[in-house]
Amino acid sequence: MSFSRNKNTWSLFLLILAGVVLGGFIGSLAEGLTYLNWLNYGQSFGFESPIVLNLGILVLTFGLNIKITIAGIIGVILAIMIYRTL
Repeated sequence: MSFSRNKNTWSLFLLILAGVVLGGFIGSLAEGLTYLNWLNYGQSFGFESPIVLNLGILVLTFGLNIKITIAGIIGVILAIMIYRTL
C-alpha cells in the first residue's frame, strides 16, 4: 500500500515539475507577442548575487532564483488536473 502511495507522490511531483518547466517555456515564448505577453508577467525572488564560500581548496557557490509567472501557474494547474484524471 505504501509503495503505490509513494509512486503516486513521485508522479505528481514530476507532473508539477513538467508543468512549471513547460509553463515557463511557453511564457518566455509569448513574451514577444503583444496579445500574449501577460503570460510572462510574474514575480522573481531569491539571491541577487550568489553566496560564495571559499575554503581554500574548495569553493562553494550557493544561489537560488525563482520566477513565478502566470504561464507557470497555468502549467501547474494543468499538471494537477492531468494527475487527477490518471
